[in-house]
Amino acid sequence: MSTLEPERGTGTGTLVEPTPQTSHGDGDHERFAHYVQKDKIMASALDGTPVVALCGKVWVPGRDPKKYPVCPMCKEIYDSMGAGDEGGGDK
Repeated sequence: MSTLEPERGTGTGTLVEPTPQTSHGDGDHERFAHYVQKDKIMASALDGTPVVALCGKVWVPGRDPKKYPVCPMCKEIYDSMGAGDEGGGDK
């Protein structure tokens, strides 16, 4: 019997939980400003809850989006919506 595995029935095993995946690709999402509904941005500013961009990126906004180019995926989704209210157009 291996010394790394506990004997059955002894209750001395260690539960190992998987580490959550924090990376969302090659980092390109960090180089862009993203489209999010304005009311979601305001709520995030007040209580610090994460927002979800049109492209699916989840984060807590904290930098000036005017300093970054618009995420191409967000822009494509926003344009396909017909410039409606859903995207909010906020970066």
